[in-house]
Amino acid sequence: MHPKALLEACADLVREVLKLEHPADAVVSRFFRDHRNLGPRERATLAETAYGVLRRKLLYEFLARSGSGPRERRLAILGFAGPREFLLSALNEDEKAWLKACDAVPAAELQDRHRHNLPDWLVTALQEQLGEAEFWSLAESLMLPAPLDLRVNALTDKREDVRQELQLAGIHAKLTPYSPWGLRVDGKPALTKLDAFARGAIEVQDEGSQLLALITDARRGQMVVDFCAGAGGKTLALGAAMRSTGRLYAFDVSAHRLDALKPRLARSKLSNVHPAAIAHERDERIKRLAGKIDRVIVDAPCSGLGTLRRNPDLKWRQDPQAVGELTAKQTAILESAARLLKPGGRLVYATCSVLRAENEGIAEAFGLAHPQFRPVPVRELLEHGKVAGAASLCSGEEGRYLRLWPDRHATDGFFAAAWERV
Repeated sequence: MHPKALLEACADLVREVLKLEHPADAVVSRFFRDHRNLGPRERATLAETAYGVLRRKLLYEFLARSGSGPRERRLAILGFAGPREFLLSALNEDEKAWLKACDAVPAAELQDRHRHNLPDWLVTALQEQLGEAEFWSLAESLMLPAPLDLRVNALTDKREDVRQELQLAGIHAKLTPYSPWGLRVDGKPALTKLDAFARGAIEVQDEGSQLLALITDARRGQMVVDFCAGAGGKTLALGAAMRSTGRLYAFDVSAHRLDALKPRLARSKLSNVHPAAIAHERDERIKRLAGKIDRVIVDAPCSGLGTLRRNPDLKWRQDPQAVGELTAKQTAILESAARLLKPGGRLVYATCSVLRAENEGIAEAFGLAHPQFRPVPVRELLEHGKVAGAASLCSGEEGRYLRLWPDRHATDGFFAAAWERV
């Protein structure tokens, strides 16, 4: 595609994502469906430009004021993800001079909001929670793209064998430092074209999400429930840990999300997974299983603010009111899920949020209201799973909680707490 045409397409996509009416990934996918003539490199440039603008929205909007022409074009120029020489060939002389001036603005002269690119309410919450130095470390990491992590299907393959297989295909992968099933891949290769993907040997899954399955510790022959299964990433990890034995229920209120599990389940070779759409957390299917389940994981609906490297639009689409509504929902879901456990069973509550209100706040309130559930330090569970540096992944007294941070652990932001029913 001609440089000018690609820049115009970037401006069009930036205009659509900045409406913030739908998740950015859905907007990008729809844009690609409407422009099927785009090649892989053009798609990559378009997507990364749009995400780059979302990551640095406050900075780019500030710099864009000094330019001329359509606002979305100025933002697309500032966030353009392709080679600089390619971009310059699409600009007129005034735009080149303006871009050079923007590049020359010293970082020390920028306001804090133009450096962290976060909404004020989130800045306040994180600074109170983390302190100034750790806040800035996190803020800087959230403006970087996330790595691509894979989970090797332990039912069918060994991690080192798959790593070597990827190497032969020209894809460099290294072992993840914490998850025993994980590989971290350079770049964004076309995984769906690989035999390893087609036969179910690998699934895309952040290392932090893999650790949630490890903490749950589903075993052979057990009855297990993934209470908010979504597209089933953790469901598949749990099923592999169970060696395709026992019974694993994948519940979700969205049948559409569960539909995405079906092709993944077929590739996985698992025969113990039973997906089921439920109407709500008090569905009749839930009542029938009360007191019968060995393991329940509740990866609750949350703000998703631990995934801002992947989903930078969330920081502009969430607000304190939405978080308040989510905490009420999280409390209700955890309450219902807890009823499923039999004595000796384990309950795991998790989110991909970094906010205390969605994490420790929910866990502490649940513990006070349910003395029949004994807290289990996550540090113990990770050490039992032979996770290196388990203590560094945990917070609270005796490593009570899992607390993963993008800047410290190179994972998405994750939280987890665990209990055993007495």
